[in-house]
Amino acid sequence: MTNFEMRRTMMVDTQVRPSDVTKFPIIEAMLSVAREDFVPVAQREAAYMGENIELGAGRVVLEPRTLAKMLDTLDIGNDDLVLDVGTGYGYSSAVIAHMAEAVVAVEEDEDLAREAQEALMTAGADNVALHTGPLAEGAVQHGPYDVVIIQGGVARVPQTLLDQIKDGGRIGCLFMDGALGEVRIGYKIDGRISWRNVFNAGAPVLPGFEAHNQFQL
Repeated sequence: MTNFEMRRTMMVDTQVRPSDVTKFPIIEAMLSVAREDFVPVAQREAAYMGENIELGAGRVVLEPRTLAKMLDTLDIGNDDLVLDVGTGYGYSSAVIAHMAEAVVAVEEDEDLAREAQEALMTAGADNVALHTGPLAEGAVQHGPYDVVIIQGGVARVPQTLLDQIKDGGRIGCLFMDGALGEVRIGYKIDGRISWRNVFNAGAPVLPGFEAHNQFQL
């Protein structure tokens, strides 16, 4: 077992399982995907730390606990089409690819998108399609989706993204209020989203997901 494989096992045993994440597909995926290959080279040694990994410009790779608990609540099945918004270097999409039928990964930063494409190809994640474009716009041409997951903080979710969820589908978001954040899962029923609070976490708010400006006279 290599040093990184040992760290990956330790990550699952000390960060994921203690967070009450026990679903086999999630555990298997996080043990299988080489997280060190989906972060900047300078951050490889920190790949398995229990914290967000900085990508620059306010972007992060979500800490393992946060991602795992979001996936646990979303309960992704092997016939689900998943929209992964803000994939960064592609780690979340590579993990989700082990559970879903197919993943559409959205990344608006062209440099990150190139890195993600190469890393996903190297990982053999051939059921992931990378879409380059504004995160807040999703990828309507490939939808609608059974599941949408957003890889970063949000103050609001644009309606155009909610419209891409199938009726009966769900969305996982980390809503930020200042420095405090709460992951919520939304269920779409008869065209409306019903939100449920799940657990606390934190991450920078993604571009396009900021609160609307409020003008005062």
